[in-house]
Amino acid sequence: MSVIHLIGLNHRTAQVEIREKFALTEFTSPEKWPFLCHKCCISSVQDKLAVKESLILSTCNRVEMIVVYDGNYEDLLKVWCDVRHADINELRACMYHYQDEEAIRHLFRVASSLDSLVLGEPQILGQLKAAYRLSVQAGHAGLLINRLLHKAFSVAKRVRSETAVASSAVSISYAAVELAKRIFDDMSQNKALLLGAGEMAELAAMHLVNSGIKELKIVNRTLARAEELAQKIGGEAFPFDALEDCLVDTDIMISSTGAMEAIIHPELMQRVMQKRKKRPMFLIDIAMPRDIDPAVNHLDNVYVYDIDDLKEVVEENLANRKQEAAKAAQIVDEEVKAFEFWRGFLKLKPTILAIEEKGDKIAHEEVAKTLKNLEHMGIHSPELQDALEKMAHAIVKKCHHAPLEYLHNSYKHNNGEQNTATLRSILKLDE
Repeated sequence: MSVIHLIGLNHRTAQVEIREKFALTEFTSPEKWPFLCHKCCISSVQDKLAVKESLILSTCNRVEMIVVYDGNYEDLLKVWCDVRHADINELRACMYHYQDEEAIRHLFRVASSLDSLVLGEPQILGQLKAAYRLSVQAGHAGLLINRLLHKAFSVAKRVRSETAVASSAVSISYAAVELAKRIFDDMSQNKALLLGAGEMAELAAMHLVNSGIKELKIVNRTLARAEELAQKIGGEAFPFDALEDCLVDTDIMISSTGAMEAIIHPELMQRVMQKRKKRPMFLIDIAMPRDIDPAVNHLDNVYVYDIDDLKEVVEENLANRKQEAAKAAQIVDEEVKAFEFWRGFLKLKPTILAIEEKGDKIAHEEVAKTLKNLEHMGIHSPELQDALEKMAHAIVKKCHHAPLEYLHNSYKHNNGEQNTATLRSILKLDE
């Protein structure tokens, strides 16, 4: 059976600079997919590796690949580093590699938000669903990834319905607003700006409004999206070229665009701070790659926080979830066993088909012999032939029941491969 590999890095194993360096956000379209599907002609794309199935999850806190591949996983690392023009030794220093059962367990934990920076946050499930859709579009979601991802979604649903691990909703966006509330005791006296109008920005907007922010502006490259969000949460939308003017009248900015390079540079912020008469300004960057050039933090009265700075805020919001995480982990373990049991049945399929084919062949041969003997005795009719065939196949089916039940039970007790080999030898299926 094909091996399931999961390789990746996340907020625990790599700093934000490393996660930026190995991000794969731009390589999830079918034409830029790092791997070549095994069923395609490998000679058409010489620099790609042929794999059976693959999925890429690239977010602000993690970059992971699920790859169904029978070769050495080092080949997968080389492809990853090649597309990012990065050093493979730097990747090895901060990555993890899981295989088969452990890969399945890790995915289920990710989907259930047990591996997130914010335990129980719901955003990762949406990101995983989006990653799955991209895998389907790229033609890389086959039998295993389809089944694996749908099971991951159902595991996440079960964890949320059977535990309180997602109680008192928190997320990176929530943590950003909590940090803002620490900076400004009374949010009703302050003005905020959202740079970006995506899902994370929308979550931040809702938390800001619920915290009583005095004024909220939204700047986005696509004005229509900013206007849509502004209408939904009660803010005011502005085009991207109004960014500098909006910053001048802002106490706190939360940035979460999908830009591939920094938008906020020291030169821009120097002009803004001159117009603000040096009044303090707080910038919270929850984008990946980062929207704010780290050099901005060197300016007087400008305070920049990125995702890694939010960890302290996040930790304080986890106390009421950690007990529930143990229950969730038990659910994940149960579902991993169920999925592995299903994979075990995939291994059984060739043997089951071989048993059935051999039985059908024996039944056909014996019916033919019996009919020939009856013809010599002058006994033959279509009804008799039909009755004999039904009886022969029924006998064979009953004879199959015991060995098939033996195989099923073997996989329940983790000795399936050994017992399958024994049964194939006894029934001479390989002769």
